[in-house]
Amino acid sequence: MAPTLTIRIAFAGLGLAAAATPALAVTELQWWHAMTGANNDAVNRLADEFNASQSDYKVVPTYKGNYGETLNAGIAAFRAGTAPHIMQVFEVGTATMMSAKGAIKPVYQLMKDAGEPFDPNAYLPAITGYYSTTKGEMLSFPFNSSSMVMWVNTDALKSIGLDAPPKTWPDLFAAAKKLTQNGFPNCGFSTTWVTWLNIEQLSAWHNVPVATKANGMDGLDTTLEINGPLQVKHLTNLAEAQKDKSFDYSGRYDSGFGRFTAGECPIMFGSSGSYGNVKGAAKFAWASAPMPYYPDVPGAPQNSIIGGASLWVMGGKKPDEYKGVAKFFTFLSDTDRQAKLHQTTGYMPITKAAYEKSKADGFYDKNPALETPIKELTNKPPTENSRGLRLGNLPQMRDMWAEEIEATLAGKKTPKQALDEAATRGNAMLRQFEKQAGR
Repeated sequence: MAPTLTIRIAFAGLGLAAAATPALAVTELQWWHAMTGANNDAVNRLADEFNASQSDYKVVPTYKGNYGETLNAGIAAFRAGTAPHIMQVFEVGTATMMSAKGAIKPVYQLMKDAGEPFDPNAYLPAITGYYSTTKGEMLSFPFNSSSMVMWVNTDALKSIGLDAPPKTWPDLFAAAKKLTQNGFPNCGFSTTWVTWLNIEQLSAWHNVPVATKANGMDGLDTTLEINGPLQVKHLTNLAEAQKDKSFDYSGRYDSGFGRFTAGECPIMFGSSGSYGNVKGAAKFAWASAPMPYYPDVPGAPQNSIIGGASLWVMGGKKPDEYKGVAKFFTFLSDTDRQAKLHQTTGYMPITKAAYEKSKADGFYDKNPALETPIKELTNKPPTENSRGLRLGNLPQMRDMWAEEIEATLAGKKTPKQALDEAATRGNAMLRQFEKQAGR
């Protein structure tokens, strides 16, 4: 993931050099990304289609590792003056990118300077709000937005008498226990991105804050609130379920998702963007369902928050190169193209028109799994607790939060001790970022 050295420091004082002028007439635009498998194929296809649509620019996509590795590669490139034109950054890196003054070219300014048609209202507001200023100015371009969904092996559920996925956490824990007793002894359910589900999405889905100042959206001087009654209760339930494998830990990131497609874990929480991999690898009947909720929490469920990543345009490039990037973003926003991208990857359509087209075409009637994250995201109008997160050093904090969760699952700390420590350590990280961002 991200290095222990704060990413913000890496941006400070970096001299961004303009890319060298290509010898050929075609202007190359470097696009660094973190997509693998079916999603990597989609990235390459988009680049090929854009390159074939005109003769002035050539988008060159390059895989740079997972999200954290891609961001680290970008830091090294900044130092060397060889930054790409476009860099895919996961959503938890938003605060870092926003604070890297001079290192980025804001998308709203890019499109205006290039004279490309650009209406922020054309994009789904729950997505664009994450990547915009308080004035509604889009800083990065939404690309692969996702949400956390519950992937289920419906054959396995039927084997324990369930015709539909559990809707509440109590029902899920009960179903998972039955599954471990009926053919799945090693895993009733599991999750990828352990903190995304069990801290970030859990809190938003129940309209409970992760931090003050609207989870950091309204200012840097925020304080973590991840050790409240809901979060402590949930971690207590997870630790208890770990004892009999009705819940089984699968790591901090997404490498454990294969336990679902291999049939080992019949219920797996993961990105809606895993759709392509599930469709291609699962040898059983499957579906996706909304995240469960605790019925004793008033107003739950609220709405989910986005995951995935956006495309950031890097500073120090030539006007003609920026013009090409702007044309590429216009190309990506095409309604038919967005609808196809959504329908083949599982990532959400970024424009309202693409979503409406998919509905009008009857796509969700045959593919209900792909509407699940959209329904979660739009379940209710976002509140200060469910708009998203904008916390400095969040990639590093996620690792630290996971460390505390792991200590609880191993029986080394009580849930309250672990979350109290996670809040204290996280607040120290926030204060460090606050000082760096103010330089």
